[in-house]
Amino acid sequence: MIGIDTDLVREIMRNKKRLDNRAADKYRKVTIETNFVTSAEGSARVRLGDTEVVAGVKMDMGEPYPDSPDEGVLSVSSEFLPLASPDFESGPPGEDSIELARVVDRAIRESKAIDFKKLCITPGEKVWMVFVDIDIIDNDGNLIDAAGLAAVAALRSAKIPDIEDEKPVFSRKGKKALPMKGIPISTTFAKIRDYIVVDPGLAESEALEARLTVGTVDSEGIKICSLQKGGTSSFTIEEIGSILETAEDKGSELRKLVK
Repeated sequence: MIGIDTDLVREIMRNKKRLDNRAADKYRKVTIETNFVTSAEGSARVRLGDTEVVAGVKMDMGEPYPDSPDEGVLSVSSEFLPLASPDFESGPPGEDSIELARVVDRAIRESKAIDFKKLCITPGEKVWMVFVDIDIIDNDGNLIDAAGLAAVAALRSAKIPDIEDEKPVFSRKGKKALPMKGIPISTTFAKIRDYIVVDPGLAESEALEARLTVGTVDSEGIKICSLQKGGTSSFTIEEIGSILETAEDKGSELRKLVK
């Protein structure tokens, strides 16, 4: 991979311009393909510009957590495949991979989009456990938003396995969808110099000084459900206010694509 001159990127951004000539609030082209992995209960492939992410949903029966005996369990993990970027290496999840999984998990969990109580089979004994596995196939920046879209699209396409003789049946697709009442969407903003842009590409991601990911959900109106700050710099109160407003608009745009 050719090295990115972050100083040059910042100098270009000083003039309120982006490398690909997008407007500050413009996302790259987004495509979503569901039921991409036939062996999973649900799956989706998302392309955000040249960034590509695949998410798969697997479900199994298990014991609930002691503090939520009548609720199902959600687990999100991510893997940065070496084929996606020369910067990604094989082995245990790195810091960026762990952060991505946590941000996607938080947006879904805090949105209350999944009715976990409806995933309870026998209180205190048996619930559905929902595992979301995210694979980064190609990295061209803004992995968080692409992964969030893939995870939510996969969850919306997922079918709960049928139960026979008190055991889940994995040999065929179930008929019942996951109990979801909203679509959580993550929108990521990058601050470079004093210019704030949505959906940072790879060069912008490398050059950013501050990053803010906002999770919104369309449950009884648009609500903010999560925030994640990154980078070494900061945002002003005015900048955060503007970001939150834009996040609601961009979330609505992306939500239409998921639907």
